[in-house]
Amino acid sequence: MKAWQYSKTAGGLEKNLTLQNAVPVPRLPTNPSTAQLLIQVLSTSINPVDYKAPETGFLSRIVFGSPATPGTDFCGRVVRTAGPADERAGFDVGDLVFGRTGFQQHGTTSEYTTTPAKNVARLPDGVSPDDAAAVGVAGFTAYQSIVPHVKAGDKVFINGGSGGTGTFGIQIAKLLGCHVTVSCSPGKADLCRSLGADELIDYNSNDVSAALKAKGQVFTLVVDNVGSPASLYKAANDFLQPTGRFVQVGAGLDAHSVKTITPRLLRPAFLGGGKRKYELFVMRPNREDLKQLGTWIADKKIRVVIGETYEFGDVPKAFEKLKTGRTMGKLVIHVGK
Repeated sequence: MKAWQYSKTAGGLEKNLTLQNAVPVPRLPTNPSTAQLLIQVLSTSINPVDYKAPETGFLSRIVFGSPATPGTDFCGRVVRTAGPADERAGFDVGDLVFGRTGFQQHGTTSEYTTTPAKNVARLPDGVSPDDAAAVGVAGFTAYQSIVPHVKAGDKVFINGGSGGTGTFGIQIAKLLGCHVTVSCSPGKADLCRSLGADELIDYNSNDVSAALKAKGQVFTLVVDNVGSPASLYKAANDFLQPTGRFVQVGAGLDAHSVKTITPRLLRPAFLGGGKRKYELFVMRPNREDLKQLGTWIADKKIRVVIGETYEFGDVPKAFEKLKTGRTMGKLVIHVGK
């Protein structure tokens, strides 16, 4: 198969990717304890974690091996199945499915990949492969960081409303009946409004923490997709309800993340830390969550925002764009037909 691979990341993952034309198709394990699928990838979508994790260096080589292929999100066709029959129920060879892989050596910027069956769902009628490919990480993250923590009438603040996770998050919170405030740049304000955001904070011309504190303790949930400003969590004492929750998304091992998140986690309130419940988001594979997202998209209750599409030969360009931090919605790459 054809696959984009890297063996090092010095200078950036995108500068080390090469397209290989004779990579062995990954094999499914023999008699695995949980069901596994071999997927022919049609479209994939990339996320910040797809370059941040490989660029951690030594840890990356332990997790991914070498050479490795980046990417976790996909929409594709089932080619082969393995594992317990009850877990494979509903997945037949030839079925179109969507979801995400785990962190593994054989990622989705390749013609074939493997994934646990629990990470995927059938492609609903009327949903395009490109839209479905964009759901995996961002859709799961938005759903699981919001749905368990709110009810109709709650106020939610989403820090970073125009990225992949933010665009899903705005719409999910609105579907649940919440009032939604987001931070975004002026150029992306119209997009956030079109998705249902009730209030916007321009982070270029406003101190986001101060703007939120001025509203008082009215928010039930904060979802921080950005990690800045550094003062946001401590400031939440003044805008998050005493029983509210601050969910940190996208915590990485890069220097910025470590510098921001470590004091949030470790500094107690009596030493100047935040007083509200702080949670580092951890994604939990759940097919029912994925099916619900697919149903909402098929029913036009959620619009998948795709900022740009790329052809398979342009994977490094897609990563270059992603790393600018100036994308709207998701970046999707066409892989197969």
